[in-house]
Amino acid sequence: MSNAKTLIYDGSFNGFLTAVYRAFDEAIEVADIQKNTISQNGLFSDTETVFTQMENAKSVWNGIQTKSHIAIRNIYFAFLSEKKGIEIVLYGYIKKLFSPADMLSLNFTNELESGIGQLAKTVGKEKQFIEASVKFTSTADAVHFAFIRPDNDVLPLISRHYRFQFPNRPWIIYDSKRNYGLYYDLKSVELISLDADAIHANMNLSELNVKSLLVRKLHRQPMQKPRTGYYQERAAV
Repeated sequence: MSNAKTLIYDGSFNGFLTAVYRAFDEAIEVADIQKNTISQNGLFSDTETVFTQMENAKSVWNGIQTKSHIAIRNIYFAFLSEKKGIEIVLYGYIKKLFSPADMLSLNFTNELESGIGQLAKTVGKEKQFIEASVKFTSTADAVHFAFIRPDNDVLPLISRHYRFQFPNRPWIIYDSKRNYGLYYDLKSVELISLDADAIHANMNLSELNVKSLLVRKLHRQPMQKPRTGYYQERAAV
């Protein structure tokens, strides 16, 4: 694997899909796909940084969707599990989805699909648990605020549920493990980050002016109009 490359992406799902597109488009022999927030491993491979391109990500999304609606949902949910090495596993699965079918590749694809499906199921269960268990506290500036610390990165999956459940009050659900949250301002939901030095899970939220701690909004360019339930969840943030 002397010509194999490790592709480095920004950590987002669209960034991962862009890396998959680049690998397919340039027929790259992929040694690994890694987030740019971790130290790169791969003594026997070169590294290449892949910058997120929404059109390329959309192309991969649409291609997978034509193969299987279940596959695209499971791929996204498994990606949010943040399991170590999940990117190269998902890349292998996507590659097999587009490969000519034969008994050997079909068996391998089924094994991959089973493992990815189990991860997706675990993420789905935590999504449901968070949707049923979040408790809000009203802050000093009248924002309903809740901390969560899920095992999986389920925030992108719960936005739609809380927008419909609490459409008439502003709220923030903040993942203290990953230091980002969802902020609903009565119009739309945005991804935000708060001043990590000034906020913690044990503080008195009723005395907190949470808007003053908002340090940035994390913009994620939306894709085209959603056509599936899963895609609606993605587009919501």
